[in-house]
Amino acid sequence: MIHIVFQPNDAEVLKKSFELDASLQGDVITIEDDFAVGPLKDIFSTEGWEVRREWWRGVLAGGDYDGRVDSGEVQNDKDTVAALTERLGNEPEEIVWIWAAQNKHDVSGYYWLMSQLKDFQGRIFILYLNNLPFINEKGHIFYPVNLSEIPAREFIKARKLARPITLSEFEIDPDEWSKLCSEEKGVRILEGGKKLAQYDYNYYDEELKKFITGDWIKTSKLINQFLSKSKLATGDAYLLWRLKQLIAAGDIEAQGELKGMKDFEVKGKGAAVAATTEPAV
Repeated sequence: MIHIVFQPNDAEVLKKSFELDASLQGDVITIEDDFAVGPLKDIFSTEGWEVRREWWRGVLAGGDYDGRVDSGEVQNDKDTVAALTERLGNEPEEIVWIWAAQNKHDVSGYYWLMSQLKDFQGRIFILYLNNLPFINEKGHIFYPVNLSEIPAREFIKARKLARPITLSEFEIDPDEWSKLCSEEKGVRILEGGKKLAQYDYNYYDEELKKFITGDWIKTSKLINQFLSKSKLATGDAYLLWRLKQLIAAGDIEAQGELKGMKDFEVKGKGAAVAATTEPAV
């Protein structure tokens, strides 16, 4: 059995569940790219894939993850899928379980992955935790956004959700993904179920500005506030890149070296801060 998840933290929790139920035991593969952001045009071609990798090089340049695209620290997901399909071709009894929670990261990764696995229909299973209740460590019911939020023991119950991806899904879902790829947008948002909507690269900018005042704030603190308080969520590297874009456009001020999150501070410009400040009651 091969398990596939879309976030490293998910893989860690899933592996812990193997200790509780040996029947779940199997290899765990993590798809490491975040397909909820960035270019997708011609993504299954060599040229399109390289365009995406070049985009990530630019996003990460000078930041905390600079160089990760080519350092070998992060795997090339295209190579991961090539190795997976070769293994499935050589081992006809092998099956794949794709684990996905209801978030844009997992759903985008699901579309990208399953679009390449149609030749193995009947052997590819999906466990989509869509609006399903689980029990947390305190014994309370909750609805997880990410697989990593689920206690290891709950994965044993979740296994009952495994079902084969149908032939119909292998026909329809890749078409939906192709449509998204052709729109050339930069941000994908989950609207419910497996429905993704797309927006321009500046989608998070206005929400980011809400956390910027007339006082200097360390970029790392600003991003942490965004991730902990905003209803919107994306990766910290993407938010850092967007802040640098806002600085370059003259929308906000900065002091320090524009590199990693701890290297510079930002603040709003007078007019912009005044416009976002609510009047006193």
